[in-house]
Amino acid sequence: MTLSELIGYVAAFLTTASFVPQAWHTFQTRDVRGISLGMYSVFTAGVACWLVYGWLLGAWPIVIANCITLALAATILVMKLRYR
Repeated sequence: MTLSELIGYVAAFLTTASFVPQAWHTFQTRDVRGISLGMYSVFTAGVACWLVYGWLLGAWPIVIANCITLALAATILVMKLRYR
């Protein structure tokens, strides 16, 4: 593994892990009042684009992190639409 790959995996882990507490809180409470529909819509689309970008480059840190983040963000977006 190269240094750039290692840095990519560390960055992917940290950014994805930082998202987990918000997702967990939202799953537990179903409280979506503080979540912006516009922001989460754009964020989810952006994560999907990063996923495709990583896939096209064959950059697995980007692919793995954005698969997980996309699943979490999309779930929260669906909850925002359902529980608003």
